[in-house]
Amino acid sequence: MTPLALTMGEPAGIGPDLILQLYADRQALGLPVFAVYGHAGFLAARAERLGLAVEIKAIAPDETAAAFGTGLPVIDIEGDVGDTPGEPDPNTAPVTVGAIAQAVEAVQAGLFGGVVTAPIHKASLYGAGFEYPGHTEFLAALCAEGDTHPLPVMMLAHDDLRTVPLTIHIPLAEVPGQITHGLILETIRIIARDLSARFGISNPKIGVAGLNPHAGEDGMIGHEEIETIIPALATLRQQGIDVFGPLSADTLFYPPHWRSYDCVVAMYHDQALIPIKTLAFDAGVNVTLGLPIVRTSPDHGTAFSLAGTGKASPNSMLAAIRLADRIS
Repeated sequence: MTPLALTMGEPAGIGPDLILQLYADRQALGLPVFAVYGHAGFLAARAERLGLAVEIKAIAPDETAAAFGTGLPVIDIEGDVGDTPGEPDPNTAPVTVGAIAQAVEAVQAGLFGGVVTAPIHKASLYGAGFEYPGHTEFLAALCAEGDTHPLPVMMLAHDDLRTVPLTIHIPLAEVPGQITHGLILETIRIIARDLSARFGISNPKIGVAGLNPHAGEDGMIGHEEIETIIPALATLRQQGIDVFGPLSADTLFYPPHWRSYDCVVAMYHDQALIPIKTLAFDAGVNVTLGLPIVRTSPDHGTAFSLAGTGKASPNSMLAAIRLADRIS
């Protein structure tokens, strides 16, 4: 199997801790081979802080497989990175951003099968001139061909439960205006294509939640379903996509109903994330569909209060690594 590329993420957060902890337990966990894009000296210092006997090996990307058995392979990104858990430093931003950019480039070159990204701290990056709304938008820009940027689609997954928010990090008041015929069509086409191509699900069944209570109740509780969602789903069915809805969200996420579908599309962020985090708070995986590369990440943030303590759960990062290995 082609190895995976992991990015170190925010140095003051738990991402480096989780990578080091998982590498230390790699044999018991049966982990696939991977290399880390990050700062080698910092990772050595964090391993020492955590009391982990992990040797850091600065390597070239094509040396990953040979190095993995005896030391954590690291593609060293030069920069100013101190071991200050819980205290983000904008001076580390070039290393954080450079790790992501170089990892994606290496995946595109075929040196790695996919990229698993540890959490970043966007405020630190913004202070250093980062121009993207978030991690995913940056990845889409890195994967652009000319002026054409892919539409990244965020899917949260845990075992056979998968959910996609149609709209993500926008105020709730703006959600109805962002739900368009075109966005529904493009998002669900991407979901159907990637579930088939990467997850091996032929003719995936996709459930779609309504925006309003009771999915609008035939226009009695809002008109978005009648005016936008229903016509878009009709178009998708005509194109051969097995799509169902709009369905009432208050019963759709009852697990036996949820499992009737290979993926459920929700209309806004919390409608999608609350159910997955309720069932799999520390084991969910964020998968980015719509990119020409495989990308997964743990479904949590930097957790500054846990950084450097060794107390953070590695379950979500472990699941992200395993899923990236499977779908790549």
